[in-house]
Amino acid sequence: MSEYFIPAGAGEAEFVEKRSSFLGHVRYVETEDEAKAFVAEMKKKFYDARHNCWCYIIKDGAVRYSDDGEPQGTAGIPMLEVLKREGVTNVVCVVTRYFGGVLLGTGGLLRAYTKSAKDALDAAGICVVRRWVKAEIMCSYSLLERLKTECAAAGGIVADIEYSADVCLKLLLPEDKVEAFSQRTADVTAGSSELKITGEEFKPVKIR
Repeated sequence: MSEYFIPAGAGEAEFVEKRSSFLGHVRYVETEDEAKAFVAEMKKKFYDARHNCWCYIIKDGAVRYSDDGEPQGTAGIPMLEVLKREGVTNVVCVVTRYFGGVLLGTGGLLRAYTKSAKDALDAAGICVVRRWVKAEIMCSYSLLERLKTECAAAGGIVADIEYSADVCLKLLLPEDKVEAFSQRTADVTAGSSELKITGEEFKPVKIR
């Protein structure tokens, strides 16, 4: 199964533009029904707001959006474009606007809804879901930071570090990078450390 990206958690962000308050909310969902339920929840919670604009993308499924009364194309689509640009799926975003009495114009609305969706997604963080190879490597304390850097360069994650006479790094590596990383660590450590494969797992891991 190929990799894909999802929100790492719940994200919320708020800012004010010309006295209008924009509240962005992002959530991970698995189905369109869950996405619809979250939109309904936000509309109920912020029932007194002028607009509750929304969008969602379901993996291998529906892609929907709504301007909820804002001028056509100024809210739902720019929000959706944020999610597409970041490559996330199984995600729903709702941006609530409390109107402050000053019109923002088409350009102002586009910027505001884009910023609100992006800020909320940034607050949530992003996970990559892929098959990871679990591995361990022993090294000296002097090589610890170098191997951590090499792991990051290979798109891997340091899952844990055990300290004793030497250091044991427990890693999660993309399966297509294992061979190259193994060769790289052999070069970096002059053959003193060997990568040991301990298993594999298909799971989400936060990358930012």
